[in-house]
Amino acid sequence: MFQQLSPEQLLASHLQLDASLRPAQSKVFWESLAAVTAIGGAEAAWPWARQAVNRHLDYSSLMRLRRFLVASQDGNSSSTPHRIAILGGPTTIQLRQLIEAFLMAEGLPIEIYEGEYGLFRQEILTPGSELDRFGPQIVFLATSARDVARLPEINADEDAVAQMAAEELAAWQHLWQTAKSSWNATVLQNNFEIPFGCVLGHYTLRHAAARENYLERLNRLMAERAPRHVVLHDLRGLAAEVGAGQWFDPRFYYEFKMPCGAESMVTYAHSVASLMRAVFGRSRKVAVLDLDNTLWGGQVGDAGAGGIHLGQGSGEGESYLAFQRYLKDLQQRGIVLAVCSKNDEQTARGPFEQREDMVLKLSDFACFVANYENKADNLRTIAERLHLKLDSFVFVDDNPAERAVVRRCLPEVAVPDMPADPAGYIDAVARHRYFETASLTQEDAARARYYSADSQRQDLAAKAANVDAFLKSLDMRMAVGPVDELNLERAAQLLNKSNQFNLTTRRYTAAQVREMANSPEWRTLTFRLRDSLGDNGLISVILLRREQNALAIDAWVMSCRVLLRGVEQFARNELVALAREEGCDHILGTHIPTPKNAMVKDHYAKMQFAAAGRDGETTHWALDLREEVPSLSHYIRHESLLCEAVHG
Repeated sequence: MFQQLSPEQLLASHLQLDASLRPAQSKVFWESLAAVTAIGGAEAAWPWARQAVNRHLDYSSLMRLRRFLVASQDGNSSSTPHRIAILGGPTTIQLRQLIEAFLMAEGLPIEIYEGEYGLFRQEILTPGSELDRFGPQIVFLATSARDVARLPEINADEDAVAQMAAEELAAWQHLWQTAKSSWNATVLQNNFEIPFGCVLGHYTLRHAAARENYLERLNRLMAERAPRHVVLHDLRGLAAEVGAGQWFDPRFYYEFKMPCGAESMVTYAHSVASLMRAVFGRSRKVAVLDLDNTLWGGQVGDAGAGGIHLGQGSGEGESYLAFQRYLKDLQQRGIVLAVCSKNDEQTARGPFEQREDMVLKLSDFACFVANYENKADNLRTIAERLHLKLDSFVFVDDNPAERAVVRRCLPEVAVPDMPADPAGYIDAVARHRYFETASLTQEDAARARYYSADSQRQDLAAKAANVDAFLKSLDMRMAVGPVDELNLERAAQLLNKSNQFNLTTRRYTAAQVREMANSPEWRTLTFRLRDSLGDNGLISVILLRREQNALAIDAWVMSCRVLLRGVEQFARNELVALAREEGCDHILGTHIPTPKNAMVKDHYAKMQFAAAGRDGETTHWALDLREEVPSLSHYIRHESLLCEAVHG
């Protein structure tokens, strides 16, 4: 007899579908979500609502989902919220609500201040304003070309235009600097979209005073001269991506002062939220790829390496080459690539080994899994090998059935819809903005190389007689120093992205970390590890605050790539040496448990700290330096002096 599905089963079935197929079943989805809410309340509906949020939604559906997310936000976040101010020239209420929906769907605790229409300058520059009392960590200037205060006359010469552009830039720089000095805020600044209606036609390109040319000049100046705490949001590019005819719908501005056409609002909010997610260190970092009909056309097991569709001479073959080039570019900027294929492994490796026209090589992949097991299980295996959480993964597969399995079994993995035509693959992945970045450091560019070297270390460990022999063979060397301008962005990334080895899960923007590094009340330590197989990069950060005769550890994070190599023991010995040099008699530690940091529950006990009290689930620890504190053993040598880490 047919058994009726529960609301939860109906929701799971709906969310495993490609986004393009969901609208046809939207009635069942909304009824099931309402039923779950009626039974279990807003908290029961929250995981389903957040999974349903995606960039393909229309305005009304996203707003409807937002109501479920707002109702459950308090019950699903124990962290201190990120304080975000949204200040605009146009009205921002709809934009703010949609940004809110995307960020809440990411599980980010947020508190948003929305400025009054058109008063962004006054609010930033007025001490004691409501914005000043709010004290934002991020200020998003949701401005547009209409907010440019200085525009040249059409007959102005080059010198006059250059002078006016310099004055306009200086006015924006004053706002940026005020936000930094007042609240130490990171500023997200729109550049300027280029509207319709150029009066000089194509001659605009050659005339300095043409409005379009002038706005392009301002955009270049902003890109060249914005300081580190200013992150540019490319509104110019976004309008072009959406299509000028759709973006510049004057009715919505003249009637409602909206920043763009209504159908573009979801895309605008998604773009801004993706950049905010990057500032918070929550961008995805791994692209896991199927092979057959994803990186090439056809089945390599049937056609052999020589029979697959790839290369010049056909539209299909060139489409796969273009997608491989896109992935190669991602890998070179630090996105980790992995293979998850239902294939015999030797057969799957064939095209990489035998075809010279393959853009991607075996060495580009940090992990290669090819077998006939369930792909959800294989993704878990890849996550274990890379020591990364599944919520940093993007799974790319041409097969809708495989996509459905992963969505259902691993909802934390991002799974984009893929079109039937491989010519659309780049667009299908890129428009989701999974890999958005607010900066590009040397560590980012080298990340993929780090994970490839880790695979070699795992092979070496498997062959070693014992753990000690393996660790000795690595010839590890550690450079220790303070947070400075060279490593600031990477330190902030590590503080924001680390979830497992993170004692307190306190998040700080780059601006806040810079302030700590320059404060006489704080001490900062960074650790960079090298070994015989290569540079592991900056793998650990510790932030300490001076409290009378003690150093209190505010944050201690470490990349899970270097677990069980003695880094924790090395760092603890460094802390002891630093505290003694500072004349302190105690080092204080705190562990604030989260669902993701259970691995460090006993960390301080292992580091020979003594229990020093409890506040609810939070535990406090202390290492008494008035007694003899033996060094912890490890196999890591120094490459720099500890005294470099002492401030003041």
